[in-house]
Amino acid sequence: MGCAQDPGGGAVVLRWNRHPSSVGMARLELRKALAGWGLSGLEDSAVLILSELLTNAARHARVSPGREIETRYLAGPHGLRIEVHDASREQPQPRTPDLDACDGRGLAIVEALADQWGVHERERGGVGKVVWATLSE
Repeated sequence: MGCAQDPGGGAVVLRWNRHPSSVGMARLELRKALAGWGLSGLEDSAVLILSELLTNAARHARVSPGREIETRYLAGPHGLRIEVHDASREQPQPRTPDLDACDGRGLAIVEALADQWGVHERERGGVGKVVWATLSE
């Protein structure tokens, strides 16, 4: 894991490998950032959104071995923005899973919890995409 923090205290940027343990470590770092920013009231929803977005990137972003996934947590005057950057151009697709399916609900959860969410191509830092979600206080 690599880490960079915005000197203004408004952003935390971390890099993760595709191992499932990265999701738990990323949640811990988000909790720390939220506490530092006084945004602990957003913790439950924010941690679940991050888990879903990072898990999707680790499972579905088909990229070369060794490519890392980047998370960015950004605090602003109205709340929080969570970003997950990966090197795959493949867009996440919401789906309707079977009722007894064990997966396929991640983006529906993000949709339900976030004020907004979306996907766009990476502008800086290489090829791929950014999946983002915002939460307000």
